[in-house]
Amino acid sequence: MAESPGAQRPAPAHGALSRVLTVHVLVPLVLFYGLRWLGVNQFLALLAGAVIPAAGAVRGLVAERRIGGLQVFMLLAMGLTVAMSFVTGSPRLLLIRNGWGMAAIGVWMLCTLLSRRPFLYEATRIVVDEDRRRMLEANWERHPAFRRLLWICSAFWGAACLLDSALRTVLAMTLPIDLVPVLDDALLAVTVLAILAFQRFFGRGYLRRHGLRSRGLVITPLAGTGRPA
Repeated sequence: MAESPGAQRPAPAHGALSRVLTVHVLVPLVLFYGLRWLGVNQFLALLAGAVIPAAGAVRGLVAERRIGGLQVFMLLAMGLTVAMSFVTGSPRLLLIRNGWGMAAIGVWMLCTLLSRRPFLYEATRIVVDEDRRRMLEANWERHPAFRRLLWICSAFWGAACLLDSALRTVLAMTLPIDLVPVLDDALLAVTVLAILAFQRFFGRGYLRRHGLRSRGLVITPLAGTGRPA
């Protein structure tokens, strides 16, 4: 069946992830070390790197024409951090902004545990196509173990982001300033890999213990088991 001209497909997950990494990780990092190489002081180099993600966030709010609590909190936290940095003249306060961002994301993820659907369910719906979205919804309705797994993994995501935030704050306040930006990005990679590893290995083991096999969003009962939990 041909797709209607007005139908909209969700943006590919890898494309959205590439844009986020470029705007929030790669460009600020290159800008900071490029300006430092040119002799710009630490405060201005960090400030230049902070402007790019902030501008991207504002552009996203204008394009979507809606304002979410998480985006507002992150922008306000970033603005407050930059303002306090100007008052104190401390580049370390600018470094802490990434910790604020991770803390906001972690708290938001944990707050979704009180809603009808946890973070991981809603995030998956956004990045998959229509067929996989229907598969996700069917799994949610059909398999209680799958529902419990999404709650557990969403809680792990939130806790991991809060731990990441605490570590970023320690790095920002104790290590040489020129070293912190690259360590920030290395910590992000470690956090993401830890989350994905937990989700993959714990998730598969959890479903198997409840009589289910998972291949992506395709979930089937294990041979020889009764009705899955």
